[in-house]
Amino acid sequence: MDSLLAALGTLDGLRLAEPGEFTRRAFENGRIDLTEAEGLADLIEAETESQRKAALALAEGGLRKQIEQWQERVLDLSARAERAIDYADEGGPESDPELSSDCAELESELKGWLARPRIEPLKDGVRVVVAGPPNAGKSSLLNAIAGQERAIVTDLPGTTRDHIEVPLSLRGVPIVLTDTAGLRHALDQVEAIGVARSAALIEAADVVVWLGEADAAPAHPRLIKVHSKADLPERAVGPKGSIAVSAVSGQGLTLLLARIAAQATSVLPAEDALALNRRQAGHIEEAAKSLAGAASVTDLVLVAEELRLARSALDRLTGGAGVEDVLDALFSRFCLGK
Repeated sequence: MDSLLAALGTLDGLRLAEPGEFTRRAFENGRIDLTEAEGLADLIEAETESQRKAALALAEGGLRKQIEQWQERVLDLSARAERAIDYADEGGPESDPELSSDCAELESELKGWLARPRIEPLKDGVRVVVAGPPNAGKSSLLNAIAGQERAIVTDLPGTTRDHIEVPLSLRGVPIVLTDTAGLRHALDQVEAIGVARSAALIEAADVVVWLGEADAAPAHPRLIKVHSKADLPERAVGPKGSIAVSAVSGQGLTLLLARIAAQATSVLPAEDALALNRRQAGHIEEAAKSLAGAASVTDLVLVAEELRLARSALDRLTGGAGVEDVLDALFSRFCLGK
């Protein structure tokens, strides 16, 4: 292979393609927009069927078509604002009476898209945090779910000092299973750091699997209470609302995994729905704010300016303007050529 590449490199005008160069040329020549290029990058990196479907919907232009509709509507609103300014100069009607309500209507539609589940949990994995006090069986449970010894298990409280992450595909859903340090009053500075990190991880988690006392569970919208070590005679029966689980015998693991998968799925976009990434959501939010400004002011010149800002945000969303720094980062994710 090296000899072949060396021989090809001696030919005039022939060189190795840069990462993503073919796709970048397609973008720069208007064959695809930035959202479709992002979809192709996601498709290359997809590891699960749900990731593949979401990336394909983006790569095939699903979001581009929706953005084109928004751009047409904002352009129409801008034309109406400019026309109202001209009429006002000529002594005609001072404004379009429905302009503000139409701006507010489009703003509401954009906010509806911003409220949808984002693509990041699907790409990076749903964050499932196993938490509880020391010696509750957290590390044993993580090892049982992972099917291998990833966390050290001892009878000594405070064995886990830092969190351990295990990426898994659970029933086709990508998750990042995280074992945390036991929550208690720390006995030394190192353990205190681990406990603080555990609290932060619980707060940021998409799903929390709690192995402590039920009444001590943290407030979380997707909380799964687990009664661990159910193979021990004194712990054979757990409190109501908790799943009795044994990492030793496997009791309750199937039910727990089903519950985790169901909770994880609830934070993911539906397979037939378009999902936004952070960059896309940021530009849509900018456009929504500008539309809100256009709906709230009475000065027609300010209305026209807010609508111009909304158009600019949508242009950046598709890669039509001001995205040079984004392009280098995006196409570096591609394989050579592509």
